[in-house]
Amino acid sequence: MDRFRELSTFVAVAEAGAFNAAARRLTLSPSVVTRLVNGLEQRIGARLFTRTTRSVVLTEAGARLLEHAGHILSDLEAAEAVTAGTHQIPRGLLRVTAPVLFGQRYVMPILRDFLDTHPEVTAVTLFVDRVVHLVDEGIDVALRIGALPDSSLSAVRVGTVRRVTVAAPRYLEARGTPRTPMDLADHRIINPSDLNGPQGWPYHARGSVRTARIMPRLTTNSLTAAIDAAVAGWGVTRVLSYQVADALADGRLVEVLRGCDDREMPVQLVHADGRRAPAKTRTFLDFAAIRLRADAARLAAA
Repeated sequence: MDRFRELSTFVAVAEAGAFNAAARRLTLSPSVVTRLVNGLEQRIGARLFTRTTRSVVLTEAGARLLEHAGHILSDLEAAEAVTAGTHQIPRGLLRVTAPVLFGQRYVMPILRDFLDTHPEVTAVTLFVDRVVHLVDEGIDVALRIGALPDSSLSAVRVGTVRRVTVAAPRYLEARGTPRTPMDLADHRIINPSDLNGPQGWPYHARGSVRTARIMPRLTTNSLTAAIDAAVAGWGVTRVLSYQVADALADGRLVEVLRGCDDREMPVQLVHADGRRAPAKTRTFLDFAAIRLRADAARLAAA
């Protein structure tokens, strides 16, 4: 048991890149984590980490051990889980994060149905417009839009989204329809500051980028406020396709400059546990992926 604890603690520290983060993940005190790693180092006669004040880095010996440790722990945990029955039955607390609007409109309905299907699971959501560190903040599953900066995460691609420039039909009837990004200089601009730079909107097409210089009449940090202002016919705004999918579908908004930006951004469900993910995580990933892929065309506002 001590060897198992030492090895699993070593893997947690290596994955988290810090003793404190590993301690939170394992629900142990930092001193216990340090003692377990020190014990492993003494037993094998090699230093596994180079410690600094801010992080820990694997030594050559540590990297070699990590290559084998994951497989050993996965096999052992799988055997224990099969024996206990917990690997097949989703249970426990599931923590899910997503961007605010995506979480409210798409993740929450899926999560409600998942909880109805699996009565032994409870859930907590964290819907925020920032990148959440899964290990440090104790998150099981995250929905991410765009490329993943952390290659250690396991990802399931469920669709794509893109940036869209939109306005209400009545605004376009009164002010005319922009035909190129440069035409935006003659229009009333609503700028969601969380998505777009204050001076320009970049348009990616056929491998090149054109930046439309804008002079926003209205800038807001609220995506909902920007979309509502556009629906009200006040001006032109630029958001992600899923955020206005319903308004485009029912005609409250119209996309302009459609052919001027062909870049798509991946939508992915990510988690940090890899093959060792518990049943609650694996089952939710499968459940959510099916639902999100079925809705992929609407998310991309195709």
